Amino acid sequence: MRVTIGTWNLENLFRPGEPDGPEDDQSYRAKLAALAAAITEFEPDLLGVQEVGNPDALADLVDLLDGEWHIALSAHPDGRGIRVGFLGRTPLTTIADVTAFPARFAPVQTQDTGVPVGAMGRGGLAVTLEPVPGRTLTAAVCHLKSKLLGYPGNRHAPRDEGERARYAAYALWRRGAEAATMRALADRLLADDGRTHDVVVMGDLNDQPQAATTQILYGPPGSQIGTPGFDRPDRGDATRLWNLAPLIPEEQRFSRVFEGQVELIDHILVSHALLARVDTVTTGTGHTLSSVTDQPAERQGRPGSDHAPVVARLTY
Repeated sequence: MRVTIGTWNLENLFRPGEPDGPEDDQSYRAKLAALAAAITEFEPDLLGVQEVGNPDALADLVDLLDGEWHIALSAHPDGRGIRVGFLGRTPLTTIADVTAFPARFAPVQTQDTGVPVGAMGRGGLAVTLEPVPGRTLTAAVCHLKSKLLGYPGNRHAPRDEGERARYAAYALWRRGAEAATMRALADRLLADDGRTHDVVVMGDLNDQPQAATTQILYGPPGSQIGTPGFDRPDRGDATRLWNLAPLIPEEQRFSRVFEGQVELIDHILVSHALLARVDTVTTGTGHTLSSVTDQPAERQGRPGSDHAPVVARLTY
């Protein structure tokens, strides 16, 4: 039996007239239609989603999909009102919705002035489901701090190079703290037994597979796909997560185009128990991406998303 899982940043899924949403109903319907067509094409059994603004907008999207769907959403949106969640073909049970940084992790500076923060900007959500009878899958989804920088006064351009450098560092510190928070959640889900527990961590990690913040989520170093130690069992297998990025065909190995440069910033990580079950990994058949800039408002109201879905097919 095949089970398909995926992650997709839906890009500002708001209803018309809401902040960051389409200006009119026609643009809104075009966006929903494009999203629904892609989801129908890759047929996920479980889809982690990011940038869900209005939950009613997600319900509108689900209404365009065939069959019965179940929705789980984080109760912790960010200041813009976007949050993560799941769509599933089978019932979903929420087991965690985390924001607070791990114990002993001090709050981090996020701007020149103001109080440091000790929590993720968007909650990280974990659910359990039974994709096949008698088999439990635990999945977590997150949306880490963006690489697109924002400055005081809702600016997307810095006043000078010093401000740009500082705010790039603030964003990196926060993304690292959020990655550590999700890694702490992964430790709970794996329970030191990733060889037998089916665990998936997915989402928009806002950086490439080799980025330091992304690698925080992997756990013990070594044995990643494509490395010499991949086929050698070791003690780290019980707590390690494997990024499926190397299994994506090279010509598809990107999920966003930024200023003309392709990048893979959306990821699916799996426990040891699931490695042998992975059949194929893609970034969405026929998905066409437009190039984005550091001015996100330029795409407001456009159809579809500025991200491609990352999709893994598992064999049970």
